Amino acid sequence: MTATQASSSPQSPPPGNKWLVALAVMSATILEVLDMTVANVALDHIRGSLSAGVDEAAWVLTSYIVGNAIVIPLTGWLGRFFGRKRLFMFCIILFTTSSFLCGSAPNLQSLVCFRVVQGLGGGAMMPLSQAILMETFPPHEQGMAMAVWAIGMMVAPISGPILGGWITDNYSWRWVFYINVPVGAIAVLLIALILVDPPYIKRAVTRIDWWGLFFLVLGVGCLQILLDKGERADWFSSGVITTLAILSAVGLLLFVLQELRTTEPVVDLRILKNRTFAMGMVFATIAIFGLYGTFVLIPLYCQLVAGYTPLLAG
Repeated sequence: MTATQASSSPQSPPPGNKWLVALAVMSATILEVLDMTVANVALDHIRGSLSAGVDEAAWVLTSYIVGNAIVIPLTGWLGRFFGRKRLFMFCIILFTTSSFLCGSAPNLQSLVCFRVVQGLGGGAMMPLSQAILMETFPPHEQGMAMAVWAIGMMVAPISGPILGGWITDNYSWRWVFYINVPVGAIAVLLIALILVDPPYIKRAVTRIDWWGLFFLVLGVGCLQILLDKGERADWFSSGVITTLAILSAVGLLLFVLQELRTTEPVVDLRILKNRTFAMGMVFATIAIFGLYGTFVLIPLYCQLVAGYTPLLAG
């Protein structure tokens, strides 16, 4: 098939719209990546404003990552079940609405709950945006499209701490979340007007793997609480921590067994039989493990120990 035929196929939007699709998709995804880092430098102000300790305030960041961790493995399945356009729009709306609620939160408990919802909405945006771009652009332009997308993904985490520090210094930590609202609204409007799902996406999945969903949420949720509360509770000398460890191990084991035996898994683990892909996932996990630790620890150290302002800490 020639490039002209590929660009005008019914599975792709008209050629004139493809860069608008890229703009809309990238703007929404930048919001999600930005939100991972923009709140970090505001954490000390959030802690003081809501009368919370450092460990408690860290849940503002942890809860968002928990939401991400639950929904990211489900993105492919959700996209096939609901359609990528519909799911992407829903995720942006959920992310934008929860951002407003985070900014309006009256206490730490409600802020953490809204951050979980925000993480659920934002987590699916990155894998969905990559799939949408690959569908939108013909093969000979996909490299260029992904390069432009990658630029946005690099700029967002770099500028996030600086932007968050400037907003916190000059306005309020609440505006760290409010800034997502207008950008999210524009992204939803653009996606609604110009994005078209390929025909084969519609109703590609007809059965919901409820057990797989349950075991995933149980395993990941208990593991996150275990890791966050373990040190304060003296790890396995605490009955609660031991119970969480057992629930997490059982949940994740049953999740793996369920996904390997069902015909329509929420996460197709069989893809890990590809050794190259599996090794890439292992190294990515190791890299991100260290990366996110620095996102949390360095801003807190700079403000609480070194006495930096939020802007300087960013």
